Amino acid sequence: QVQLVESGGGLVQPGGSLRLSCSVSQSIFINDIAWYRQAPGKQREWVATSTSGSTLNYADSVKGRFTISRDNAKNMAYLEMNSLKPEDTAVYYCFYHGYWGQGTQVTVSS
Repeated sequence: QVQLVESGGGLVQPGGSLRLSCSVSQSIFINDIAWYRQAPGKQREWVATSTSGSTLNYADSVKGRFTISRDNAKNMAYLEMNSLKPEDTAVYYCFYHGYWGQGTQVTVSS
């Protein structure tokens, strides 16, 4: 059983920044790790992936504003979010090897 714990969410004004963290209970260096989000009344959607081969992929809606990274030594993944918009409001989830975290709420509002 793999456990993932997200943190770093909160309330931020439009144009602001947040950094989300995902702590994984096992070594992550051999697999991809990803972030997803789910807005109220909408389906969960993919945001970004960091592959085991160090390739970074982003949804078009966040490209140029969000940066995914990982620290394999610490079994951690991160999502740096800049230039946040109200439409980025959602619960953000970390996904690794078939497992989900509990999510962290991000609210972008003035």
